[in-house]
Amino acid sequence: MSDTPRMSVVLVTPEIPGNTGSVGRTCVALDLDLVLIRPYGFDITDKSVRRAGLDYWQHVRLFEFDSWPAFLEARSPRRDQLFFFEEHGAGSVYDPDYPCDAYLVFGCETKGLPPSVLDTNADRIFNLPMRSPHIRSLNLANAVTAVAYQAMRNTLS
Repeated sequence: MSDTPRMSVVLVTPEIPGNTGSVGRTCVALDLDLVLIRPYGFDITDKSVRRAGLDYWQHVRLFEFDSWPAFLEARSPRRDQLFFFEEHGAGSVYDPDYPCDAYLVFGCETKGLPPSVLDTNADRIFNLPMRSPHIRSLNLANAVTAVAYQAMRNTLS
């Protein structure tokens, strides 16, 4: 891991390889680390992960952990570094001031983040506002991209 503080996207038990590949592409574009928490719903060498990440996948700074506790033990994130994103988060993605070493944490496509992660972090859960009553959620890769750009708004030029 680099000594330079860097923002990270964390996907907890991602299920769809194309989404993970697209998130990896966003991470390369924004110079973010990609942290994946097992189990996955696919094989990380799956062609569809690479296809979605195109020829950028080789440039993804990828870190993999067997579980959420293993991630916490290895990375030891400060509480103020952790930002969890769920449809029913009490705060908006626009509320926080994100530190340059923030962890932007997203759950799997069908279930979101597990209660074991959310229960102890209720004050750190944010949502990406949706105006239409006709949609339940956004595609994971689209949500990650929107959140990442917002989180980096003060550092992008």
